[in-house]
Amino acid sequence: MNSVSSMAFVHPEARLGDNVVVEPFAYIDRNTEIGDGTRVMMQATILDGARIGKNCTIFPHATIAGIPQDLKFQGEETIAIIGDNTIIRECATVNRGTASKGSTIVGNDCLIMAYSHVAHDCVLHDHVILGNGTQLAGEIEIDDYAILSGGTLAHQFSKIGPHVMIQGGSKISKDIPPYVMVGREPITYVGLNIVGLRRRGFSSERINAIQEIYRYLYLSGFNISQAVERIEQELPLTEDRSLILNFVRSSNRGIVRGNMEG
Repeated sequence: MNSVSSMAFVHPEARLGDNVVVEPFAYIDRNTEIGDGTRVMMQATILDGARIGKNCTIFPHATIAGIPQDLKFQGEETIAIIGDNTIIRECATVNRGTASKGSTIVGNDCLIMAYSHVAHDCVLHDHVILGNGTQLAGEIEIDDYAILSGGTLAHQFSKIGPHVMIQGGSKISKDIPPYVMVGREPITYVGLNIVGLRRRGFSSERINAIQEIYRYLYLSGFNISQAVERIEQELPLTEDRSLILNFVRSSNRGIVRGNMEG
């Protein structure tokens, strides 16, 4: 049974699951879906194209599925997807997609902190955290368990690998490969996200093997192509090695610089 305030607006065509809570002055538009157990708090705005999963919490003044801030957008029908168990805090915004991809996606168990912005056609995988005031431009992809600390600015089309930790206030203009910490100004590789990896259950042996891969990439004096070749020749084939090298090879923007580089 749902609990919908008489002082909220819920469009007759909106589709609400079971045990949904809609607080006073919330606005839920047509062509929206809200999953079981989700709470839409006072003065939150759920617009045309929102697809919100189960057991989410949408805090006051957050806006889901706003029209993209992209001059190429021509009013096409697109969506914004929020996965299960995700929290969208105060005044955060998640815009819907454009014709480019058709959808903006925030995965399961994510935390989008206050005043953050997720632009059109972004894809955030599961367990992603955006710190307060983080701003994502269009078509960014962020993989599982990545953490972008407060005030991070990310350039359009950037890719951020899994288990990454990004220092607050960073300006991301290159791709960030898996498992690393980045920071400083301008942004550089500063080491592995060892604390995060241990929290995720990575063994010391696995962490050491990953660290050796990044020693080749960032601390050996090789350029990236040379480092990749040496890694393939000299280090054992593992799932982590494949993940890192595939990320490096597929990077269109190039990966973040190392602190040995000028």
